[in-house]
Amino acid sequence: MEHLTFDYPAQRAVTTRAHVGVVGSGDLEVLLSPSASTGGGALGAHVVVRTSVDGYSHIWKSVLDRFFTRYDGAAEIEINDFGATPGVVALRLAEAVEAAEEGGTV
Repeated sequence: MEHLTFDYPAQRAVTTRAHVGVVGSGDLEVLLSPSASTGGGALGAHVVVRTSVDGYSHIWKSVLDRFFTRYDGAAEIEINDFGATPGVVALRLAEAVEAAEEGGTV
């Protein structure tokens, strides 16, 4: 089991939580919540990845780098992975943002 963390700059505060996906064979869940750094400090996004697949931190970094070129929300994101492909990761991240912007959980 590998535990990875990533930080990204952000431009706007996130105000709602979202939870998408499930941890299961070949899938993952994403939990998105407002960033704790919005209390007067610089805005930022903090991502914690817990994955059952070791040795792929460079792939996680590439997927998250690409995601954060489009997403500018200051959020705490937890990803619990059970062997999802990069495409599924990107899909779940997009779903979490959409759910948060609609104000709820999918």
